[in-house]
Amino acid sequence: MELSITDRAVERIREIRDEKQIPDSAMLKVGVVSGGCSGLTYDLDFDTDIEVGENDKVFDLNGIKILVDMKSFLYLAGTELDYTDGLNGQGFHFKNPNATRTCSCGESFSI
Repeated sequence: MELSITDRAVERIREIRDEKQIPDSAMLKVGVVSGGCSGLTYDLDFDTDIEVGENDKVFDLNGIKILVDMKSFLYLAGTELDYTDGLNGQGFHFKNPNATRTCSCGESFSI
């Protein structure tokens, strides 16, 4: 299973890069860390000095390079990264088929 990203998320990532003058060579690190009301939370961050580990997964999705460490990938396989700016909250949202429970804000989950 892979990761996927919506066109809206790609557009917003590019806007953020432009606003913060982040070089196109920077990878978007996507991970899972302990925390949130459901036990696990998503972590997104740009990094220009990434050393890709032997077991890390790198995806090139619509021109966005995404790095996921293997531990996080076990939780994220098959996940779609989306961006919304609607009434339910502006921001990135993860559609994770592995999550058995998510909080109402969508920022944390459990498996």
